[in-house]
Amino acid sequence: MSGHSHFDESVEEYLEAIYRLEYEGPGVTTSGLASAMGVTPASASGMLKKLDKEEYVSYVARGEVKLTRKGLEVGVKILRRHRLAERLLTDVLGMPWDEVNAEACMLEHAISQRVEDRLVELLGDPKTCPHGHPVPARDLSETPRTGVPLAQIEAGRDAVVSGVTDGVPEILRYLGEVGLFPGAQVRVLEKAPLGGPVTVEIGDARHAISLELARMVVVGNDAGSDHATTDTL
Repeated sequence: MSGHSHFDESVEEYLEAIYRLEYEGPGVTTSGLASAMGVTPASASGMLKKLDKEEYVSYVARGEVKLTRKGLEVGVKILRRHRLAERLLTDVLGMPWDEVNAEACMLEHAISQRVEDRLVELLGDPKTCPHGHPVPARDLSETPRTGVPLAQIEAGRDAVVSGVTDGVPEILRYLGEVGLFPGAQVRVLEKAPLGGPVTVEIGDARHAISLELARMVVVGNDAGSDHATTDTL
């Protein structure tokens, strides 16, 4: 994995995606990985067999896939560099948060350990990417998941946005336009019944956002489980 051939990058991208699904998502299946990678299930299955043979992953019960220590090291390294690159693009170069993912996908494979160390120093050792996702720790320790969807916060309660769960540029662009980005303070004013919109106040502006979008916005623990309703994701 020391070079940057096309094959190496493909392996790195698969291990990064497997890490995301295993540690931040519902778990890794062939169909889920294929969807995440934008490939056919047959292509994903072929790569998984190769990764299993090379001891980057192992198959467990019910057809799920788990990273080995060897695979975990690569997955963490690439995702860590991806999210540091996103921070560089937004914090230093001033790019919009809805444009940085694609650029970071290219940069992540070219960042060396020396450059990573300089990025950490330059950026102040950030703990999250611009979208609120944790920057994986180099020592492979797992970052605990925190926060609840905005959709679960009761009307009349305040919350602080900690992240968003969807990276589609159009969605990020809209959320940014209404001010629902990490660190923003928001008050839930009204929740329409039967899956209707959620009306929120951000600063002096009010916005009615769909329940689906409200489920994509994660608010910090200071919103508190005591303030959450029984809505589900």
